[in-house]
Amino acid sequence: MIRNLRHAALGATLSTAAMIAAAPAQAQVTIEYWQYFFEARVTAMEQLIENFEAANPDITVNMTTFPYADYRTRTAVAIPAGEGPDVVQLFYGWLNDYIEAELIQPLPVEAFPPDEINAEFFPMVQAMERDGQYYALPTAVRSLALFYNNRLFEAAGIDGPPETLDEMVEIAAALTERDGAGNITQVGLTSGMTAQDHHWWREVLVRQFGGEPYTDGYRNVAYDSEAGLAALNFYHGLSAEHGVTDAGFMDEPQAAFRAGRAGMHIDGSFRIGALEGTRGLDWGVTELPAGPDGTRSNYSSYWVNAITSRAEGEEYDAAVLFMDYITSPEAMQIWLDTVGELPARQSVGMTDENAEHPVYGPFIRGLEYANTTIFADESAQRQILVEMLERINLQGQDPAESLAQAAATEQDLLDAYYGE
Repeated sequence: MIRNLRHAALGATLSTAAMIAAAPAQAQVTIEYWQYFFEARVTAMEQLIENFEAANPDITVNMTTFPYADYRTRTAVAIPAGEGPDVVQLFYGWLNDYIEAELIQPLPVEAFPPDEINAEFFPMVQAMERDGQYYALPTAVRSLALFYNNRLFEAAGIDGPPETLDEMVEIAAALTERDGAGNITQVGLTSGMTAQDHHWWREVLVRQFGGEPYTDGYRNVAYDSEAGLAALNFYHGLSAEHGVTDAGFMDEPQAAFRAGRAGMHIDGSFRIGALEGTRGLDWGVTELPAGPDGTRSNYSSYWVNAITSRAEGEEYDAAVLFMDYITSPEAMQIWLDTVGELPARQSVGMTDENAEHPVYGPFIRGLEYANTTIFADESAQRQILVEMLERINLQGQDPAESLAQAAATEQDLLDAYYGE
């Protein structure tokens, strides 16, 4: 008989689980779980599956992983064919695509009451609700913070990380090194719109310079404004005016930081595990610097789990129980300890121990003022900002013109998506 494992999840009244528990004894049930391969995440999920199976001996969970580059295609092909996972992991920005393609089904409101989710999870998770039902839930959420190299700071006589954007630029200038030909050999700050900087610019800098990136529930582009231009000029000026960064340095930002060739690096909490495993790298982390008027902002993203449209009958019931456990407080603490990604429930994340942790703390505190972009097409919207900066750097286009072009292109995308 399938036995319910609550682990203090969404409350004591889970009618779906009660119905399952009252049902006649059943044979062994096997469900499939898919996620992309990221070593720490796989390790964490193996532990969660082991815990779940121990408490539910008549349920077996098989996990399959794929390289990130192949993951979306694999799921998009397998599920409509009636194959693949019963529970699937997806990036929150893909939700609309998965719903439209009927790859996933709503979570049962009896097991996952929206009012309780809204009260217990960090607010950005509400982006997973459609018409009074949640389609997916995260085990963990992620935010941005500023990593810094302790050894480079000490060698330059810098006492601590920056509190403001101006301080960040000043410190970055002190840490930047060039060879005799003027080529950068060490950047004060990494940069790259294809990494996390498109989030930093959109949800952090635009807001810190007094604007909003979007209005009307992310349906209307609003960054083509005085604030948006100020944010773009600041970001572009890091290389063009201050010379403290180079987007092409060592190919990707995190590689430069891990190699000890960058003083500071903006990245997500998911990077913690990789940095902790980098031999010889002495690093610290702090909240993102405040804006000109002291405004703090952050960007939060997350991967979620959902029940696929192929799950039915006993597999569906088992999938509900599995979803219940992997979104429980216990699972979230395991995920934090193993992966470094932040608990999606406020009660777990905002404990004194977690909020004041020297590594996790800056990310957790950042969740209190974080915003989550509701994407129509995450990849396409990212590329629009990548091309916005490329036109300035490679073609010499005026920043105001490039900003306006990006906003118009993205608005066309949003209008087409929302049928406006």
